[in-house]
Amino acid sequence: MTPIHSILTHPGGAHKDEFLACCVLLALHPVPIHRREPSAQDLATPEICVVDVGHCHDGQKNNFDHHQLPRDQTPTCSLSLLLQHLGLYDDARQFCDWLEPAEWFDCRGPIATAQWLGIEREVVNQLNSPIDITLLRRFARAETLQPGEPLWEVMRMVGEDLLDYVKTLQARLDYLGQHAQFWTLETPTGPQKVIFLPRANPPLDEPSMGLEAFIARRGLTEEIVGMVYPDRRGTGYGLSRFEDKPALDFSRIADAPEVHFAHARGFIAKTSATDIETLQNLLLRSAAKPAGDLGQIGSTNSFAPPRKK
Repeated sequence: MTPIHSILTHPGGAHKDEFLACCVLLALHPVPIHRREPSAQDLATPEICVVDVGHCHDGQKNNFDHHQLPRDQTPTCSLSLLLQHLGLYDDARQFCDWLEPAEWFDCRGPIATAQWLGIEREVVNQLNSPIDITLLRRFARAETLQPGEPLWEVMRMVGEDLLDYVKTLQARLDYLGQHAQFWTLETPTGPQKVIFLPRANPPLDEPSMGLEAFIARRGLTEEIVGMVYPDRRGTGYGLSRFEDKPALDFSRIADAPEVHFAHARGFIAKTSATDIETLQNLLLRSAAKPAGDLGQIGSTNSFAPPRKK
């Protein structure tokens, strides 16, 4: 982007799209935010980034408004336009499940969005977070936000984390393709597939990050029932159900000496065990019926991405 010295967005009620667009901009350009109507001079000045106001979309001039787009346009908000300009939109749509609903909510409103999601209108309100409410309310009340102010700093952190996630997830998926293994559990109820990520050296900051996206990209969402990954709080491993599938119940291993935590509802556990045999036995015990046999673990396979021709 052209270097900017300030961000300008509309006054009054605040919405998630311009809030997040400003967050992303702050991660790239730590400049003040002004909330007022833009002038013609503002729109003509590339050093002033105008977001979600002004009825103009011109990336060369750093203008990112969507309100002038046709009514039948695919839901596109100011955050969409900014991410497209940064070349990150396709990855964001692929990796950020919240982005498309945010586009719909901003462009179509809560009723149409609820219908599109196939949920009751009331569910939309039930999913509101006090974190969202407070941040948007405080943002709406501000006329100017300056570096060093609490809300400005929080917004920059949100933008940094969002960009870091989108930019690094593809590299994480490539890493998983080279190191992740799939184990097949032969249980009394039939074979069950689990993904295993060995511990890295140096250790990964968020070992489980990207596993769900990796499974989905490989088309294994229906097959995988569990995940085993390095515990970021210890030297052992975390064990969790994938999409809360009931094939595994980790409450069954709560009494195992190497297990220091097992949730009563059975969807997650933490173990100090590090050897493959013990981890596999814990999975088998979790998969078995109370009166059933343990079964066996099938062959261990590294799942590497296909070679380029």
